[in-house]
Amino acid sequence: MTIVFKPHGATSRQARQHEASRAHRKSFVILKGILFVVAAVSHVDLAMAREPNALPRSSWAEGHILVAPRAGLSSRLLDSILKKRGGVGVQRIKRLRDLGVHVVKVPPRLEDLMVRKLSRSPNIAFAEKDMVVQISEVVPNDPSFTDAWHLTRIEAPRAWEASTGNGVVIAIVDSGIDGSHPDLSGRLLPGYNVISDNEDTSPVTDHGTAVAGVAAAAGNNGVGIASIAWNARILPIRITNSADGAAYTSDVAKAIRWAADNGADVANVSYGVNGSAVVDYAAQYMRSKGGVVVVAAGNAGADGNLPDSSALIAVSATNRDDGKASWSSYGSYIDVAAPGENILTTANGGGYVGASGTSFASPAAAGVIALIKSVNPELSPDQLETVLKQSADDPIGGMDWHPYFGNGRINAARAVELALNTKPADRQPPVTAISSPAAGAVKGLQQVEVSATDDIGVSQVALYAGGSLISVDTVAPYQFSWDTTTSADGTIVLTARAYDAANNEGSSEDLPITVDNVPDASLPSASKDDIAPMVAISNPTDGSKVFRKIGILIQADDNVGITRTELFIDGLLKSASGSATLEYDWDGKKVRKGKHVIRAEAYDAAGNVGSASILVKHTGLSRALRKRGRR
Repeated sequence: MTIVFKPHGATSRQARQHEASRAHRKSFVILKGILFVVAAVSHVDLAMAREPNALPRSSWAEGHILVAPRAGLSSRLLDSILKKRGGVGVQRIKRLRDLGVHVVKVPPRLEDLMVRKLSRSPNIAFAEKDMVVQISEVVPNDPSFTDAWHLTRIEAPRAWEASTGNGVVIAIVDSGIDGSHPDLSGRLLPGYNVISDNEDTSPVTDHGTAVAGVAAAAGNNGVGIASIAWNARILPIRITNSADGAAYTSDVAKAIRWAADNGADVANVSYGVNGSAVVDYAAQYMRSKGGVVVVAAGNAGADGNLPDSSALIAVSATNRDDGKASWSSYGSYIDVAAPGENILTTANGGGYVGASGTSFASPAAAGVIALIKSVNPELSPDQLETVLKQSADDPIGGMDWHPYFGNGRINAARAVELALNTKPADRQPPVTAISSPAAGAVKGLQQVEVSATDDIGVSQVALYAGGSLISVDTVAPYQFSWDTTTSADGTIVLTARAYDAANNEGSSEDLPITVDNVPDASLPSASKDDIAPMVAISNPTDGSKVFRKIGILIQADDNVGITRTELFIDGLLKSASGSATLEYDWDGKKVRKGKHVIRAEAYDAAGNVGSASILVKHTGLSRALRKRGRR
C-alpha cells in the first residue's frame, strides 16, 4: 500500500502523473518489502539526513544516541560516566537546547549496546536512539469528496455556537504549510524551521498543509472548507527538510519546546512519536507551560504495544460508521479516537484533498481542544485532557475505555458544554518531601529523590542546597544528582520546592545533611577515619536490679559524627536512632525474672562501630505491687 494524497478534480495530465508516481512508489515498496521508508545517517552529521530527496536507509540515526542526565549532574560528571561506560570514543557533541538532553557520539551499529549500558547508570534519566518518524497517512478509498462528513459527526456546528477557537494558538509540528492557500492565508503566525534555524516554514510535502486544514482552516469565509477551530491561529513549525517528510524525534522534541516557549496552547504532531522518551520529555515541558501535545496513533492496523503516556494525547482514527479505521493502530496508549478516513482538507497550491490516516484524526482532536480552551482559558492541561475524554462518545456502548477508541470518539459540542461547566480555579499548592537521602553524612556524588503530588498536576520540582539552586526536574519521579564537592564541608540544608501549572508553590521540610568530603587532618590517616565511636549506657547502671518500667538512656560520641545508634536487649534490636542519643522505655512488667544483657552500638559515616554492654537483674514485681494487683 502506498501513501499518497488524491486531489479533487484532477486533470487527465495530473492523473497520469499521479498514476506514474504511484507505480514508481509501489515498485520501490515491493523491492524494499516495507510500507514506510525511513531515514538515517552513517555518522553523527545530522545534516546528511536533511538533504532534500535523500533516501532513508535506517530507522534511526547511526553514530549517535540521545542521553538525558539526572537533574543536577554536571557536564564534567556526565563526561566521566560516558567515558567509563563507553570509552574515549563516546562523547557529547551537542545539547538539545533547554531540554537537558545531549546528543552523544557512539560507534556506528553499537547504538543499542550503548543505550543499554548508559540506561543502567543511576545518574542517567534515559538513553535512547534518535529514531526516524514517519508521516501517518494512508491512501483514500474514495475518488472524491463532496462534503466534510466528520464535522457533523462530531457535532462541530453545535459547538460553534459557543466557540470557534478564538484566542487559541495551535502549533502544527510537521513538514511545513502553504501559507498562501485561501483557507490558510492570514491564519499563520511567524513560525520556525528547527532544521535550518530560520522562519522558512514553506511545505516540503503536502502533509503539513493538509493537517493544518483539519485543525484550523478558515471558516464562514465563503471559500473552500471549514475546519474545527476556524478562528484559532496556526503556529507552523517545520521539522524536516527531506522531500519524504521524515524527521528525527530529537527535532520533534525541539519543535515542541519551541512551541511551548512561543505561545502555543496546543501542539499537534501527526507523526509516529509514541514511545519516544525525548518527545515525552518535551511534552512534559509543554504541560508545565500550560499547553498539551496531541499525536497520531499510527497506521499499522495493529496493537502498538506501547505504554500510555501522561504527557501525550494519542488519537486513533474512526470511519463514517464510527468504527475503527482498518489501518488505525490501537492499544493501551490510545486516549481518544477521531474521524480520520476520507477527511476533506486543504492541499498545497490552493486546492483540496480527501485525506485518510491518524495524521488527520490527531488535528481533529487538537481542534476540539482549541474550542475547549477558547471558552475556558484558565483550564489546566490535565483539565483540558479530562474534558476531551469525558465528553467523548462511546462508539461501542457501556465501556469506559477501549483499545480501539480510548475514552471514545471526540464530540465537539459536548466538550464545549462540559468546558463551560468546569471550574478552573487551582489554589492548592503541591505537597512535597525529600524521600532520600536520610539525615546523616554524605560525600561525593549523592542521589536525591523527591516526592511531589498535586490535585491537578506538578509542573516542576526545584532542589536547593544551602539556599542555592542545584537543579530543576520536570518529569516524575523527581530525581537529582547532587555533586557534594561543590559545597563546603559542614551542615547543609536541603529543601525541595514543587510548583504546579498555576505557579502554586509547595516546600518540603528542611533536611540537614552533613557534607564530609575533606579528610580530617587530625586522624592517623589523612584519607581514612578509623576511630570508632564511644558509647555509654547512662541508665540503668551495670549490675542494677530492676522490677518495673525503666528508662534506658544511651549516649555516643565520635571524632567526626554519629550516623546511627542502636539498642539491643538480650541480642534483639529494640530501638534505633539517627543521632548520638537514644532513649527507650523498657517495660519490666513484661520481662521474665533473671539476668538480662543491655547492649548499645553506635556507628559513624566511615562504618566504624563502638559498643557498650551492661548486665541487669530483673527481680520480678515487688510484694506491694503484687498485692495491689490482686486487689
